[in-house]
Amino acid sequence: MLLSKLFKKKDNTPHCAVVIVAAGSSLRMGGDKLMMELCHVPVLARTLLAFQQSPLVDEIIVVTRMEKIMDVADICKKYGVTKAKKVIRGGTSRMESALAGVSELSCGTKLIAIHDGARPLVTQDVISRAVYAARDYLAAVPAIPSVDTLKNVEDERVVATLDRECIMRVQTPQVFDADLIKGALTVAAAKALPITDDCSAIELMGVKVKAVEGDPNNIKLTTPNDVMLAEAILRDRGDEYADRTWL
Repeated sequence: MLLSKLFKKKDNTPHCAVVIVAAGSSLRMGGDKLMMELCHVPVLARTLLAFQQSPLVDEIIVVTRMEKIMDVADICKKYGVTKAKKVIRGGTSRMESALAGVSELSCGTKLIAIHDGARPLVTQDVISRAVYAARDYLAAVPAIPSVDTLKNVEDERVVATLDRECIMRVQTPQVFDADLIKGALTVAAAKALPITDDCSAIELMGVKVKAVEGDPNNIKLTTPNDVMLAEAILRDRGDEYADRTWL
C-alpha cells in the first residue's frame, strides 16, 4: 500500500483560474451584448458555462460594470456557474479591468486565463490548448491565420503591404503564469501603456508568447451581424437551445 502511494504517477494536469472581462460599453452593438440572448441563452451565460464545464478551470472571476454586478450574479446563479467566486467592478479600460480581476484571484493560483465576455463560442479544445501551452511556455494565446491581405496605411495612403504569412489574428482565452501576468499588467497600468490585449503587456516585458491553434468560430460579438453568425454556428453545432422557439 505504501509502495503504491510512493510510486504513484504524479498528475501533471494543469489547472487555471479565469478572469472574464465583461465591462465594455457595447457601443457598436447598440445594446448590452452580454445580456442579449443568443439562441435563448444570454451571451455571458454561454461564455461562463464554457469555463464552468472545463475540468482545467478551478475558479472564475467576472469583471463588469458597477450597474451590472447584480445581473451578472443572477446569471451565475440561474445557470449553475458554481466556479464563479466573485463578480467585481471593472476599470475604465480593458487593461484596468483585467488587472482588477487577476488581483482578486485566490492565493496559490499558478495559471490565469483572461477571456472576453463577448466570446461565447469558445470550445473546450481551444481552452485546453491554451492552458497546456501556458504551463509549458509561461504565456499562450490562441491564434488563427489572417485570410485578408493587410496594408499599413498612413494619412489615407497605403505605405506598405504586410506579409500575410506572418500575420495572425489572436483570440482569447489568453493564459499566463500568474505572477508574470500580474506583474506585467501592474507595470502597464502604472505607465499607462496603450495595450489592446493582455498578451501585449507580456510582450513589453520581453517575454515571448506561445501561439496555439485557435478556432475561426471563436468570434467576438461586436456588431449585430456577429450575432447572426454566432446563432448560425450554434445551430450547426446542434446546440440544444438553438431551435427551441417555444422558450
